[in-house]
Amino acid sequence: MKNFDKKVFLGRQPILDRNQNIVGYELLFRSADTLHANINGFPHVDSFVISNVLSTFGIHEVLGKYKGFINVTGNLLMSDLLEILPREKTVIEILETVKVSDALLERCRELKERGFTLALDDNCYHLDYEPLYDIVDIVKIDVLQMPADALKEMVATLSNRGLTLLAEKVETIEQYHFCCDLGFHLFQGYYFARPSVLNKRKVDVSGLALLKLLELVCRDAEIAEIEEAFKHNPNLTYNLLRLVNSVVIGMKEKIRTLRHALVVLGMKQLKRWIQLALFASDKTSAVGNPLLETAATRGRMMENLVMKWEPELQDHDYSDSAFMTGVLSLVDVLLGVPMEEILNQLNLDEEVRLALLERKGVLGSLLLLTEKLENMDFADVALLLNQYHCSQKVLVTAQFEAIDWTNCLEGAI
Repeated sequence: MKNFDKKVFLGRQPILDRNQNIVGYELLFRSADTLHANINGFPHVDSFVISNVLSTFGIHEVLGKYKGFINVTGNLLMSDLLEILPREKTVIEILETVKVSDALLERCRELKERGFTLALDDNCYHLDYEPLYDIVDIVKIDVLQMPADALKEMVATLSNRGLTLLAEKVETIEQYHFCCDLGFHLFQGYYFARPSVLNKRKVDVSGLALLKLLELVCRDAEIAEIEEAFKHNPNLTYNLLRLVNSVVIGMKEKIRTLRHALVVLGMKQLKRWIQLALFASDKTSAVGNPLLETAATRGRMMENLVMKWEPELQDHDYSDSAFMTGVLSLVDVLLGVPMEEILNQLNLDEEVRLALLERKGVLGSLLLLTEKLENMDFADVALLLNQYHCSQKVLVTAQFEAIDWTNCLEGAI
């Protein structure tokens, strides 16, 4: 069991490429002990985090197959402590407060020679940074901090240097398209998980089929009815058989029929697969899909919190309801249809509906807590933990188990 005695919250903000696939996460650590003394802004990563938190949590478990972007101060940048980080998975972000000096430039060249990727954080073009532009790989620009004309000029200037440009604070799909047109290569923010103005649109055939299947499973339909729904969708049948092969490891008996596959898999696993498959239904692959990874982590984390936080809620059905609430909390963004309209098509428990629509009830509270941690609103996280008498240790344990579970999803949907 991991040691979570150190009171530190972890925030992971996804970094996406131009195709909106995840390429990495910025890792932000915040000491729970400093929340009330320093509610505004986040203290940056320091030697305590590198030497204790990362070794406790395990950077590979935190990141999976992706890279981690980690802020460093001038003192930490000069320290040998940085070199315990896996260079193939680490992007060192040099904070905007770090002063350019000959010693800094020499250290950056040394880190580059050792295989680290370097980034300038919150950068605004200035002649003082010219020597660093020749060394670093990535320049991060806060797109909310400058007017559009100035942003356009800065992008044009830096693009000629062969640098990878990363747009920070991208919170809407409109901002993403604007930055994409300017020439940014990477994007950071939760624009992908925020609904724009929701216009009614046609849901793709596979999405409709999955919603129909989910409705059948939720109302405990007869297996013959579920089997018939699969028969009308050959692609789903193929994916179901793949799922059985990946979930039921070492099974000696060969799958004989579609019904046999459904029986072997079981309704609980089938329900989970349908929920997650929704997020991959219009793609050839779910790998790197930020909505899928976020929804899956939300669902698993909420399930973990039920099991660890509320002993009286540990029955099978309630943990399933928690998982479903987390996963379905992003389905309106996925389908571009208002949440209420989607829920009207599903035979869901009233508590799940209330959680999804109003963030009320126990499940609503769990969802709200999960979203606040996701958005790195650490002060609100601390307040919610106190309000619901949940320990920080329980939260962090649930979070890391959820991340680890999500990292293992590839190939199962």
